[in-house]
Amino acid sequence: MKKKYFKAQKGKSAGSHPYTAEDMKRVSWCINNNIRIATIPIDGGWSVEINLNGSINLDPKTYNGYDAQTKMYEYYKYYYDKHNK
Repeated sequence: MKKKYFKAQKGKSAGSHPYTAEDMKRVSWCINNNIRIATIPIDGGWSVEINLNGSINLDPKTYNGYDAQTKMYEYYKYYYDKHNK
C-alpha cells in the first residue's frame, strides 16, 4: 500500500521513503563494515544493488521506487542482524 508521503518518481530518483532511527543505526553499521546497499534504475523500474567488500550483486527483481527502498532497508537489517547476534 502506498503511503501518502510517497513522492512520485521523476528522473532518476526512487522518490522518498520514511526511515527510523533504528534503520539509520543499521545503515551506519553496514557502511562502516563495507556493506553498501543502494537502489538503482533498471529496465523502467528499480533494482537493489548490494556491495559486499567490493563484490557487487543485484537483487533479481525489479521494483517500483518505494518498494525498492523498502527492500534496501530490509537488506540492511538482514546484514546487521546476521553479524550482530
